[in-house]
Amino acid sequence: MKGKGIQRPAVRKRQNLELDKSDSVHKKSALKVDVVLCNVPKKSSLDLILMMKLLFGMTTALLVTVAGFGAENPLATLQPQHPRLLADKSTWTQLQTRAQTEPQLAAVLSKIQDNAEALLKEKPAYYEKAGKRLLSVSRSARGRLMTLAFAYRLTGNPAFATRAEQEMLAVAAFPDWNPSHFLDTAEMTAALGFGYDWLYDALSPVSREIIRRAIVEKGLSVGIGKDNKGWKQWEHNWNQVCYGGLTVGALSVADEEPEVAGELLRQARQDIGHGLKPYAPDGIYPEGPGYWGYGTSYQVLMIAALESALGTDWNLTQSPGFLASAAVRVMENGPTGLPFNFSDCGTKYGLEPTLFWFARRLNEPELLCFQTEALRATLSKRSVNEMKNQLSALPLVALWWQQPPVGNGGSLPLAWSGRGENPVAIFRSSWTDTNALYLALKGGTAAVNHGHMDAGSFVLDADGVRWAIDLGLQEYETLESKGIALFQRTQESPRWQVFRLNNRAHSTLTIDGQLHRMKGFAPITKFSPGTNGVGLAEVDLSEIFADQATKVTRTFRFDAARRSVVIEDVLSGLKPGADVRWAMVTPAKVRVKGDTATLRQAGRTLQAKLVASEKAEFRVIPADPPRDNFNAANPDARILVANAKAPALGELKFTVILQPGTNAITSLPVLDTH
Repeated sequence: MKGKGIQRPAVRKRQNLELDKSDSVHKKSALKVDVVLCNVPKKSSLDLILMMKLLFGMTTALLVTVAGFGAENPLATLQPQHPRLLADKSTWTQLQTRAQTEPQLAAVLSKIQDNAEALLKEKPAYYEKAGKRLLSVSRSARGRLMTLAFAYRLTGNPAFATRAEQEMLAVAAFPDWNPSHFLDTAEMTAALGFGYDWLYDALSPVSREIIRRAIVEKGLSVGIGKDNKGWKQWEHNWNQVCYGGLTVGALSVADEEPEVAGELLRQARQDIGHGLKPYAPDGIYPEGPGYWGYGTSYQVLMIAALESALGTDWNLTQSPGFLASAAVRVMENGPTGLPFNFSDCGTKYGLEPTLFWFARRLNEPELLCFQTEALRATLSKRSVNEMKNQLSALPLVALWWQQPPVGNGGSLPLAWSGRGENPVAIFRSSWTDTNALYLALKGGTAAVNHGHMDAGSFVLDADGVRWAIDLGLQEYETLESKGIALFQRTQESPRWQVFRLNNRAHSTLTIDGQLHRMKGFAPITKFSPGTNGVGLAEVDLSEIFADQATKVTRTFRFDAARRSVVIEDVLSGLKPGADVRWAMVTPAKVRVKGDTATLRQAGRTLQAKLVASEKAEFRVIPADPPRDNFNAANPDARILVANAKAPALGELKFTVILQPGTNAITSLPVLDTH
């Protein structure tokens, strides 16, 4: 089946119209007031003055109490009682009742109490930045406060409330929450917002005043201010995290601070559409699965807090691709449990409480098919220090609890492809077999936030082993501390000197050792889920190699029955003599012999066979970065490569077959691209 011939996704303007409908309502309301004023019947001057005073007084009151929402008061439906964020007073009793018949939920609640007990012995947070960030302190505070407050609500133990109060007072005394890196401020605002709301009745009046003032002065007021403009229009995770964290804080104090809370909500409703745009049209988060977890977690916190505190989600869940993104995120995990970790993403997979919210919202328990093992691993961690950022995960898992199935993707497809700024295609032979064959590949662009020069790259699972890998991100502070301007996005940016981020460290093509064109876009131009387990996807890499070749396509053939993957690269318009390198990054031990390679790891074997239109053979090179003072080593990886020179006609073709097992590959199947 041929693709739709998309080049670059053009979905942004339609979304603005979808999310700005409320603004048109406000304008119509204002218009109606004008009409009333213009059609006042002729009466005495006194009557007219009284009418004008009445209208002026009403309008003034609206302006004061609504904080710029026109005729709509964003706080009109605010639940007056605490707690009102994600839960109410009855929630914890209901959880205790359910835990009596649901052992896994009981284990989660018990672990939260254990963590809270351990936190009683920990010292309160203190102000310590890592480079330009206070983020680790903010995340630690959120984890501690959600754990302690949750445990207090569950048990009534005043020691948990007292320790949480100490934490909040310590954070409230910070000189600031590092607004120059506003993620830190937003996450700290959320931390105190949850603590303030869940522990409201247990806090002393003096402490409530101190904590509330900190939320307002160090969080909300700073976020509302004109000095914080950039992230409000950014179309990536910053917009979601900042507005999500601030919304939690605003709703926690809204009854006592209606003016600043109302203004924050007005701005959030106006601008949150920017952060939701990247999900369109099909749910692929262009910053990769790691940042899906980050941005989407705060988007969900924002939606859940709005629903519990105001009874509305502002229609945000209807944003194109948002709800679909949960299934995409699950499909991005292979049968090994490892993610297709494109863009700035780690190599591991952990507990995703956000998926519990989606599973409950959509009534799709299959979204939790990888969460049983992730939950087991989290519950097995012995100390709160080992838990790190997972501390806040368990309270959310409990609040959104749904029993995770064991290794069953249910109705999720075996083959799928989606559009967007980083289009992806995924094939798997089974959702229930941990030894299943799995292939995930991408097109896209390096120009997106957190993007890599990885168009055409892929990961491969077979026999319970990840054979083709993505090296993932390098910790930001290790680079920024060496003067690397990591988030400049130009062709000449120092970002592309980072080995793990450029094409030389990915399972894709490289021509003459040059970098990919950063602004190039590679669409998936053909996709077929196939019949009898045989699927196909084609990526057009021509823009990625602009000025190096006129046409470059990479076609993948996935054959579940034969348990094989064929990759065919066809290049034309090359300069005669140009060197083209085919590459696959792998953690396996590799033995090569001419046009064949045998990969071994964990007692398993993968065979590789190469056919090229010009002389070429396999080699193995270390995944070593250049010798400098900032690139991290990759001691557990190597790169299987094959190089060929372009002939006078400038046309070149590589075909590589990958097949698990010990049997040698004796022939290449015909690759039907139609």
